[in-house]
Amino acid sequence: MAANQARSDTRTPSLEVQVGDTTEPDSLRKPRWRDRIGTTLDVIRANPTGRIALKVFVGLAGLLVVAVGALLIPLPGPGWLIVLGGLGIWAIEFSWARKLLQFTRRNLQIWTRWVTRQSWSVRIMLGLVGMVFVGVVVWLSVLVSFDLNLVTTVLDYFATH
Repeated sequence: MAANQARSDTRTPSLEVQVGDTTEPDSLRKPRWRDRIGTTLDVIRANPTGRIALKVFVGLAGLLVVAVGALLIPLPGPGWLIVLGGLGIWAIEFSWARKLLQFTRRNLQIWTRWVTRQSWSVRIMLGLVGMVFVGVVVWLSVLVSFDLNLVTTVLDYFATH
């Protein structure tokens, strides 16, 4: 009977946690693709020429994305999101961009939490103010870029049709 008990003890899995176990749960680990990208960037940075080429490539790619986002800001759509994406690209290599991105994320979260605590009337008012702001920016952009006053054009259209 003692042999059966000893045999059953060796077959049951141990639920004890080892004291020196430093493995993290899967929810706390970075995804593997991030590890691979980090390793690849470290290999590129190890070579002086690669370090310079990486900085130039990241700088130009970030500049292109930020420029496209800046052009799209006055238009309805994800202009600011694209600018933040370009800032994220810059954050790969430039510490100032990383700090600016952290600052932006932190303040955006503060703003979002504040808005969600407000009543529906305040939220609707904020939405209307945002829409008026976008409308004024679009109107000014068209006025400056094409020398076309949309307000008078629309009023003339309604008066003649």
